[in-house]
Amino acid sequence: MRLDKYLKVSRIIKRRTVAKEVCEGGRVSINGKVAKPSTEVKEEDVIEIVFANKKLKAKITNIAEHVKKENAKQMYEILEGEEDQDEM
Repeated sequence: MRLDKYLKVSRIIKRRTVAKEVCEGGRVSINGKVAKPSTEVKEEDVIEIVFANKKLKAKITNIAEHVKKENAKQMYEILEGEEDQDEM
């Protein structure tokens, strides 16, 4: 699955266009390497996102094309930082 789509489906970032812009800005890395929006993600990858004053580090635990809002948090495990979805 593409990185920008994964960020949207997992609801780490609410809109795919925003996810794409964040990736294009060089603020997302996978396993320590800066990632483009089209980068393929797989289970066990570690995603790191840098926002203005916060950093989120999460491990991908599940990949699915369609997920209900209640189940979206089961797609990843927070390793570092905190998630506040209202600001993402």
